[in-house]
Amino acid sequence: MEVRNLFLKNEREALEQIFAVGADKLGGHLMASKGVFRVLKLSGLTPVQANILKQEMLARGAEAAVNRGVIDGSAAKTDVLLMGTLNQYKAVLPKLKMQAFGLPKLADQIEEVLDNLEKRPTRLLCRDRDLYLGERTLVMGILNITPDSFSDGGVNMDPGEAEERAFQMVEEGADIIDVGGESTKPGHTPVTLQEELKRVMPVLKRISGKIPVPVSIDTSKAETARQSLETGVRIVNDQRAFRGDPQMPNIVARYGAAVILMHNQQGTEYKDMLGEMVRYFRESMDIAEAAGINRDAIIIDPGIGFGKTVEGNLEAILKLPELACLGRAVLVGASRKSVIGKVLDLPVDQRLEGTAVTVALSIAGGADIVRVHDVREMARVVKMTDAIVRRNFGGD
Repeated sequence: MEVRNLFLKNEREALEQIFAVGADKLGGHLMASKGVFRVLKLSGLTPVQANILKQEMLARGAEAAVNRGVIDGSAAKTDVLLMGTLNQYKAVLPKLKMQAFGLPKLADQIEEVLDNLEKRPTRLLCRDRDLYLGERTLVMGILNITPDSFSDGGVNMDPGEAEERAFQMVEEGADIIDVGGESTKPGHTPVTLQEELKRVMPVLKRISGKIPVPVSIDTSKAETARQSLETGVRIVNDQRAFRGDPQMPNIVARYGAAVILMHNQQGTEYKDMLGEMVRYFRESMDIAEAAGINRDAIIIDPGIGFGKTVEGNLEAILKLPELACLGRAVLVGASRKSVIGKVLDLPVDQRLEGTAVTVALSIAGGADIVRVHDVREMARVVKMTDAIVRRNFGGD
């Protein structure tokens, strides 16, 4: 006899393990929701809400941790940590929906998060061409048309050379080409709309609709996005997440484009970094929805290298699975970034291995897309990581 532990990410994996021991099919479906344990953090609840929630969880054998001030009346608000199986949550949620004090709305939010954790997005709407997610990780190749980008500034300034590099990246395994005309490195000098268009439009006209993969425009200017979309671009990579140009959501919606919303706050101080990132993304997703953008057209990006210390960047990669609560496709772009240079004490042209680690761990943490400079090498890393994480391999 021997004993070991299992990690079950969702109900599907629980069913697989239950059936593997030879359990009855009907019994397996009844047991599966008891085999998945979820810990949820709720913020900003009143003591009344917290007390009712705790009582309902305890009544079903689950648990809820609240601020001790909830008990003696000294706390006006509290965070709550819920701990229970899917089966226990399924029993609690109908009870909450029958309560007052705003608990039905809270129950809907809990239910949405639980649903998002059970199923990952399977497609990304990109105008007239969908990208399919889940079977393998997609590779986004970076094509900077800038003289001052931290890694490849000045390399692709000639439109012909940029076109050649775009097609080369596709041959190396790129699923998306991301074109940018403004450096976003720390301390960069912002460029005017006219200069940005002067840089990117000649390249986009050469590759959009001609290259066999979708093209993305890396910009936070709505007019740049609009003119790029007119050439056939399918994705807008907005590093301001709809907080830069107020016209950007309407432009994205009008053209039916996909959009990447990157976390990019001012400063590096956080009380709860992942919690604040989730709140940031929800606000941007609400802006998108109000503009008429389909949620299946939204990608979220934790913004490695933006508004974070070295420790914060490492934490964002380590805790990437926590973004699954949003139910959106996730992109990670850590290629050659300063966090790698600072950890390894290496210049930008020697960060290939460090980038490979961030790519592999991001995929293990749930990334659907990785944004990279070294497409050929990282496509190999992606393929190997997918063989382990997604069980997607072509070998014997």
